[in-house]
Amino acid sequence: MEFSVAGAIVIAVLLMLLAFLRAGFLAGLVGSQALGATAIVSLPSLGGASPVVSVVFTLAFLATSFLRADIFRRLGAIFSNIRTAWIVLAFMIYSGFSAIVFPRLFAGSTNVFVASRERDGVFETTLAPVSGNISQAGYLLFSGLTFFAVCLLLLRRFRLEGVLRGFFLFAWLNAVLGMIDMIGKYSGLGDVLAPIRTANYALLTDVELAGFARLAGGFSEASAFGAASLACLAFAYTYWRRRRTRQSFWLTAITFFLLLASTSTTAYAGLAILCIPVAFSMLRQLAARRTRQTDLLVIAVFLAFVTGLMTLAVVRPQTLVPVVDLVDSAILAKTSSDSGQERAYWNAKSLQSLSDTAGLGVGLGSSRASSWPIAVISQLGVAGLFLMTIQIVVLARGMRGLPGRLEPDGETAVASIRACALAGIVSTSLIGGNADPGTIFYVALSVIAVSRVYVAENARLSDAEAKRKTGWRPVCRPDSTIVPWARPAG
Repeated sequence: MEFSVAGAIVIAVLLMLLAFLRAGFLAGLVGSQALGATAIVSLPSLGGASPVVSVVFTLAFLATSFLRADIFRRLGAIFSNIRTAWIVLAFMIYSGFSAIVFPRLFAGSTNVFVASRERDGVFETTLAPVSGNISQAGYLLFSGLTFFAVCLLLLRRFRLEGVLRGFFLFAWLNAVLGMIDMIGKYSGLGDVLAPIRTANYALLTDVELAGFARLAGGFSEASAFGAASLACLAFAYTYWRRRRTRQSFWLTAITFFLLLASTSTTAYAGLAILCIPVAFSMLRQLAARRTRQTDLLVIAVFLAFVTGLMTLAVVRPQTLVPVVDLVDSAILAKTSSDSGQERAYWNAKSLQSLSDTAGLGVGLGSSRASSWPIAVISQLGVAGLFLMTIQIVVLARGMRGLPGRLEPDGETAVASIRACALAGIVSTSLIGGNADPGTIFYVALSVIAVSRVYVAENARLSDAEAKRKTGWRPVCRPDSTIVPWARPAG
């Protein structure tokens, strides 16, 4: 076990920042997702696995949530009121079971792709138990427990400010690290964030594409930074569109600029996908004659950008040559490149392994794919895909179909957090190699699940007669307890 001094310094800085913001470990857990290449320790016994700094905040948050005298009674309240909790628990158990049993049950029956530091990359081999089974099962366990910990926190006192503060911290840290990385590379200083990239990952941080520096921010490569920036952009834009705050406006503008400058194919493809629901929402608002000022501003900026681009193409076409080369290298020629063909081969062989294991999968962490849905079905099989699909449906449904609504600030918080998680699903569907949907996904899922309980409980207890019959306490304030832990005496 080798501790990282740089990782310890980063954690100390984050703790001071949390103290300044008067935020808790949950905000630190979400915010530290922007430091995806900063490890706190290296574990040679697990194949060189290097837990990143977010694991420290996860452990601290889980400890403060579960080390309580009445924890079993509170967990009982979660399973009594939140049906999604049963799905999450089943997914955790099945994933852990698959990581232990399937690599041994189907050993040698199919080929998989395993990352190795000794071979400096990913290589193809026959299925067998690997260290990734343990490390990926551990990460998924932490993500699932985070879901229950956030439910405990919000059921006890329904306040979304702490969660929202964490997502703003995540977005701002990602933006600041991206700006530092960009300034360092374009000023000739190289990768100035190299001292904090202590994780045992293959670092692709000081490279160029079509003459443009590839931005990695706090991550190990441009694609990971682009995926995080896409999630942050969805969060900031949704919040700005609903509340029109100055902070969310600048956060949206900076993140959008960094996303365009990242040279990440994932970022560009994900942005194109996310523009579809945004355009559909704007058209729906126009048809209903309820156009928002933010929508008009976005349309005006887009038209001005297109007009300026066309004018520049006519007046000085040579100016756009570097941009055209970048688009050709990052998007058009990507599928025909060696990297694109290799990743397509990973996905094809991963789907073949599903057939070789009779639809059960090779086990969590046994193989690597180049798309998150393919990683889920190839590692966890049809049963795992079914459990994961239910969770995605709950996340995508959001707050629809309820008899009431949250207050405007609460609606904005839930919608922004949900948008961040959905954008993360889009990006991981393009590049994700593991079946774990990640911490952000489960934090957003718990926020939606508890918010639905809050709205339903308020609607049910608004009837005075029903309140007298049940004897439950009414829930009227956004900072009140949602689910009473015990009925009143008598």
